[in-house]
Amino acid sequence: MTLAAAAQSTTWTFVDGDWHEGNVAILGPRSHAMWLGTSVFDGGRWFEGVAPDLELHAARVNSSAIALGLKPSMSADKIVGLTWDGLKKFDGRTAVYIRPMYWAEHGGYMGVPADPASTRFCLCLYESPMIPPTGFSVTVSPFRRPTIETMPTNAKAGCLYPNNGRAILEAKMRGFDNAMVLDMLGNVAETGTSNIFLVKDGHVLTPAPNGTFLSGITRSRTMTLLGEYGFKTTEKTLSVRDFLEADEIFSTGNHSKVVPITRIEDRNLQPGPVAKKARELYWEWAHSTSAV
Repeated sequence: MTLAAAAQSTTWTFVDGDWHEGNVAILGPRSHAMWLGTSVFDGGRWFEGVAPDLELHAARVNSSAIALGLKPSMSADKIVGLTWDGLKKFDGRTAVYIRPMYWAEHGGYMGVPADPASTRFCLCLYESPMIPPTGFSVTVSPFRRPTIETMPTNAKAGCLYPNNGRAILEAKMRGFDNAMVLDMLGNVAETGTSNIFLVKDGHVLTPAPNGTFLSGITRSRTMTLLGEYGFKTTEKTLSVRDFLEADEIFSTGNHSKVVPITRIEDRNLQPGPVAKKARELYWEWAHSTSAV
């Protein structure tokens, strides 16, 4: 019997006190996380010798675990140290995704809630190239972001991502790369993979956090860098029309950091100067503060 499918790229995972190569089989059919989705993760990035804001990503996975009723067992500092140890196993030619995870092995009352005492941890590192900075297209998704009353939107929880996934698949069926996802009130929340910004008359705007999406670490860092450079940056409620009439649109997220959006519905846009500057500022900051 095959216990795990082969990893899609070079992969190293720290679990139960040791490093293992490949796609390690660590869940079973009785694992609560496999059955009911009680897992959280975070995503740091290593590229060009740096791992920006790694400490914040390590701290957030612990916060996410608590929000989902799990019991974190690793300090943020320990996760950071393990990450740098694990990165030595890679050849340094390809960007690496850094994914600490917690999940529940057993359930509690009638099997439904997680048993916090059964929380397990792993740190999975794997080669994952960033998408090119040439940009991608978006369309408004028919699927909406949930609220904190209906889903654990205050955690980076695995159970949230099938909704993002179906939004992206539906967008691709209509010829787009990604989806623009709205909240339950019809305001713009994010893309299927990242936070989203627009630029109008030199003013940088992004949806205000309202409990339906994570206010990302890369989002926050980009806002800070743009503000320090001299751009006016504002969080506010934004409509689809605001984006349709924007001078520029770009996204921020851990996977590929800062990437322009070059098409929204039937409107094409060029990668704009603010998006280019945001990416430039991020790269400069990353290389000045987080080198090995």
